[in-house]
Amino acid sequence: MNDVSNTILKNISTTTNALTSPPAYFANENEVSLFEQAYHNHLPVLIKGPTGCGKTRFVEHMAARLGLTTYTVSCHDDLSAADLIGRHLINHAGTYWVDGPLTQAVRHGGICYLDEIVEARKDTTVILHALSDNRRILPIDRTGEILAAHPQFMLVISYNPGYQHLLKGLKPSTRQRFVALTFNFPSPAREAEIVQTESGISADMAKQLVTLAQALRNTANHDLEEIPGTRLLVNAARLIQSGCEPRRACQAAITECLSDEPELVDALANIVTAVFAD
Repeated sequence: MNDVSNTILKNISTTTNALTSPPAYFANENEVSLFEQAYHNHLPVLIKGPTGCGKTRFVEHMAARLGLTTYTVSCHDDLSAADLIGRHLINHAGTYWVDGPLTQAVRHGGICYLDEIVEARKDTTVILHALSDNRRILPIDRTGEILAAHPQFMLVISYNPGYQHLLKGLKPSTRQRFVALTFNFPSPAREAEIVQTESGISADMAKQLVTLAQALRNTANHDLEEIPGTRLLVNAARLIQSGCEPRRACQAAITECLSDEPELVDALANIVTAVFAD
């Protein structure tokens, strides 16, 4: 694949899960069965929830559980419809067509997962409409092809509703085409179990990290763009498990990741000190 092709696939990861065991996932309610039912009924799924609450892990888990290839796209301001569908390229032999990740999933089957869909350009969501209703087709204007979705194709999108504003929202005409699953942070006991399982840390230390997270979420909810997710707790736990002092690990993996404002970082650090007081 040449450099131009690599540019098309920027921020796109493809994982074959058919022969691997599902990555660990702790269900909160009935999201596993709902996802399976949506897949078997050819219904697209929308996952809503805060950053770090397990949306991507859930999709990876379900893909492996169903034996499907996943095409994960991290959406951003420059992501266009062509990046998803594909485009013509030129090499020494002439012009040739390269399928984008959405087209690959539609053509061969698998889950196309568009993470943080509201970050993408508006023309990106428009192309999903024909795939997310009973037509299940992908018109490719540049080749004149109308591609019918493979029976094992599934469209999954996600976003953080708490991080939206008027310029970056999901239109009702798009949102109402999906089966919606709302994620949130797990209960303290379940979150501590997740942290312990993912890092190998002691149960007591996992509970302390969850206590810290709850304190940060309660006190900093109005001052931070994003409150600390379970992912940050796992990162801190892994540092601690490898020998890092707990307060230093929490500073590096949690508080410094939440803000660049010195006063706010200091305030968060004080909470860390209080939770991990000797």
